[in-house]
Amino acid sequence: MVFIVMLLCIVSFSPITASAGTQTLYLGGFPAGFTLNTTTVEVIGICEVMTSDGMRSPARESGIRTGDIIDKINGREVNCTKDVNNIIAEEYKKFEVTILRGREAITVDVVPAIDLTTKAKRLGVLVKDSINGIGTVTYIDKTNNKFASLGHPVTDPNGSLVEINGGTVFGCFIYDVKKGVKGTPGELRGAFESSTVLGKAAVNCACGIYGDLAKNYDVSKLIKVEKGSLDSVKIGKACIYSTLEGFEAKKYDISIVKVDKHNKDNRNFVIKIDDERLVDKSGGIVQGMSGSPIVQNGKIIGAVTHVFVIIWIPTMVIKGLISQKYLEKENNFIINSFVGGKLAEAGFSFLN
Repeated sequence: MVFIVMLLCIVSFSPITASAGTQTLYLGGFPAGFTLNTTTVEVIGICEVMTSDGMRSPARESGIRTGDIIDKINGREVNCTKDVNNIIAEEYKKFEVTILRGREAITVDVVPAIDLTTKAKRLGVLVKDSINGIGTVTYIDKTNNKFASLGHPVTDPNGSLVEINGGTVFGCFIYDVKKGVKGTPGELRGAFESSTVLGKAAVNCACGIYGDLAKNYDVSKLIKVEKGSLDSVKIGKACIYSTLEGFEAKKYDISIVKVDKHNKDNRNFVIKIDDERLVDKSGGIVQGMSGSPIVQNGKIIGAVTHVFVIIWIPTMVIKGLISQKYLEKENNFIINSFVGGKLAEAGFSFLN
């Protein structure tokens, strides 16, 4: 989620947990800290192991690199770091390790080192099986005790959706905003509040992170809002709820300047940031604001998602907005006068 000259944000409303009978939701806009358990084990570092014969790194010796995914050991699937430890502890002197590097599967033989201190077998790798980050909650469906957040999928470096095996969503305190300027993306900076748990993550899909609300989560201070529909989205004034400081969301004025109900990529409308408070504070939409809900005529209609880099500025402008000619040309959504994230792309989808 970055911008150089302007922002393109996918905005999506995807009530995966809001049933047909659920017409009232609790508005989000507040930050959350995500700890998601993945089903893969990624190598994040190569290290040495102290042995009786000196320092060794079995992983380096076999050609394993940082960024590799440990997929299988001796033909058995590896889904977490515990799997690695358990298999390596078995009575084999050599292990056949299958790694994923980009889109290629590579199998290497690894002879573990015996740690001089613990006497345990080690591969000489630092690995992780979870993802951490900050995003924004879109809404809470108290009727079904569900929540929606983030607005876009969590993906790997290849752009593929990351399969998750649960996770925890915590409260989050925003203590600073790195303002976006030309050539540099902005971001929210926050700290997890481990004492506050929103709920458990269950699904990572094209429209965000959805999960089960914690039983004791207090919604008494949240705003109740009606669930909107794509047909209710109109060109004109609207607002976005997001948090740039602390815990509580604030309302910021926007305009919807284009609606495309039939877009297959859920990029169904374009919004423009009108509120100078938001532009002055952050430069517009920044990383961490993904999931911020959009409200029009008292109904929630969308959520901020992706931001793209656009570096070409056209000269043809209509009434301060972009020309339809450019708007439809190769998906180049561009703007002349709105530097600093004041124009954003948006989308809308329902998941059943």
